[in-house]
Amino acid sequence: MQDDSTEVTAAGIARLAGVGRAAVSNWRRRHADFPKPVGGTETSPSFALAEVEEWLRAQGKLAEVPLRERVWQQLAGHPEGPVTALTHAGCVLLLIHDRPTDWLDMSAGSDERLAALLPAALDQVLARRFGTDPGRTVATPVSPRLLPSVPLLRGAAELAAGQGARQTYEFLLGRHLDANPRQYTLTPAPLAELMAGLTGPARTVLDPACGTGALLRAVDPRPEQRLYGQDSATELAALTGLRLALSTTAAVRIAAGDTLRADAFPELRADAVLCHPPFNERNWGHDELAYDTRWEYGFPARTESELAWVQHALARLTDGGTAVLLMPPAAASRRSGRRIRADLLRRGALRAVVALPVGAAPPYNIPLHLWVLRRPEKAPVQPEVLLADTGQFAGEGRGGPDWRAVREAVLDAWRDFERTGHLDERPGLARSLPVIELLDDDVDLAPARHLPPPTAADGAEQLTDVRERLGETLRLAADLTPPPAGTAPDAPRWPLTTVGELARGGALRMRTGTNGGHARVPVLTDLDVLAGTAPSGTLPEGDEEPVLTEPGDVVLPVLGGDSVARVIDDATAGAALGRHLVLLRPDPAALDPWFLAGFLRGTANNRQASSYASTATRLDVRRLQLPRLPLDAQHRYGARFRALDEFERALRHAGRLGEQLVRGMYDGLTDGTVAPD
Repeated sequence: MQDDSTEVTAAGIARLAGVGRAAVSNWRRRHADFPKPVGGTETSPSFALAEVEEWLRAQGKLAEVPLRERVWQQLAGHPEGPVTALTHAGCVLLLIHDRPTDWLDMSAGSDERLAALLPAALDQVLARRFGTDPGRTVATPVSPRLLPSVPLLRGAAELAAGQGARQTYEFLLGRHLDANPRQYTLTPAPLAELMAGLTGPARTVLDPACGTGALLRAVDPRPEQRLYGQDSATELAALTGLRLALSTTAAVRIAAGDTLRADAFPELRADAVLCHPPFNERNWGHDELAYDTRWEYGFPARTESELAWVQHALARLTDGGTAVLLMPPAAASRRSGRRIRADLLRRGALRAVVALPVGAAPPYNIPLHLWVLRRPEKAPVQPEVLLADTGQFAGEGRGGPDWRAVREAVLDAWRDFERTGHLDERPGLARSLPVIELLDDDVDLAPARHLPPPTAADGAEQLTDVRERLGETLRLAADLTPPPAGTAPDAPRWPLTTVGELARGGALRMRTGTNGGHARVPVLTDLDVLAGTAPSGTLPEGDEEPVLTEPGDVVLPVLGGDSVARVIDDATAGAALGRHLVLLRPDPAALDPWFLAGFLRGTANNRQASSYASTATRLDVRRLQLPRLPLDAQHRYGARFRALDEFERALRHAGRLGEQLVRGMYDGLTDGTVAPD
């Protein structure tokens, strides 16, 4: 049953039809029968989904609305808002996950009957997962509020029948988070896995600022495990509770409220605490909490909210339990926090400080820190603290860090240190220091201030190697320099076609990037395509079915106005297609991929296919043109385009090596490891 009250914005229409928003604006201007707005504002109108779907199909612009898009539009246009819709959908998906036959029996009748029967069934499932407390965060929705959601719930159930209840909820929640990036601070999945790895196995885990539940989802499952979380946003706490219940068999207890002012679990003693607290909070309760028993290591200053979270985490640990917190780098060196830092060191509570690469988590422009703490069981003997700096694993541009290298380096150093209480120097990466060496006037714990640089021999050898590789690359680039181009007597007048026409004729398939993927599948981002680098992105597992690249695919970014098209090779094949990318998969019997990519890069071609909204440039890939040529002529053009691509990649690689050599020479001359002559 179609929900006639569901509304969709212009952006939603563009997603349904697989076009840019500019195309939707053109349809509204050029077609008098385009559906009229039924809501929204003058600058951002909304339309009835059923009317839009009917119009698109009548115009031949849509064969059928994909089920996942229909469900998403029903959720986004819900009369009570997307959060209420997500909560209702999550409750029903949990019912389908735990008791599928109950859902089948209830959904066989009318919408009114389903809305009347659901509360009792949902209450049993929610009570088993979240407890019987009437004030629990995930409350049982009542029939009158469920009735407007029934079309959405039926669609979500149909989607779950094909891809599973958990994956369906991850898709819907992921779309919601992506559509509202300013409302939520997300913890990237690789960082969450690293933090969970530092705590080790744990049966009881607490996240006192759980947000969307990324840290609790990363915990390794254990028998009879219990997961506790709290978040100040009531609606987000409910969504997170449902997300965890669908993704784990552990007992889940998620509470709403300000953790520092109103701790929901004051008696809890957890084996592990994971936390990504809010940074730089001035209004964290400094005036009300002056005599709180949690300040065992000193009362935090008003500007030191992060040290309040550190002590809260320690207070909720069992003796010997481990806490890992994501911290801003200023918390390691601000003078206002030096007394608390000193006491954490003296009593053996702070065990490690790890500097992450730039781009590891928001805010992406600074290198955040991980603090590893342990509630002391007894006074440490000659205590040492581990300091590590993984800045060398930062990715190129904005591609993100090399998470595999970060994880291996940090966990290897931590396990060696944990086993013996000491770690020999690993130049430029990690070392352990006696606490007494850090207890000066500043108590500065920034790892970069205490780690030795690479040895002089290693630095000189590395620079020599870079210089040799640069010379080889420059020689290769010279060999690849294109020969002088011949001048055509007359500009050819080819018959032209468009990507849209080729797609309709079956000569190629067109796919767009999604928000979904699997944790172990690398993601090709638009930045990777622009920079010519390897896939560097990651996406949460089960969020959405990914589009996987194959050799011969042509990938284009649709934002930014850059004239770039990349042909996927064997090394890149298998990566998931990221957001803001379009993939064209040509039929080899009809199209040469290098011919296709080369003509799509033409500046004039991109200019006529681009549209402008505010300050952004968006490419309508369907409007890109290329000539109709026989396959043998395509191969000749394709060979030339491929040679140009090899030359371009050689120049790009030479530029990176040149920058590396210059940076290394400056560093070597200034730190004395390279002689001026």
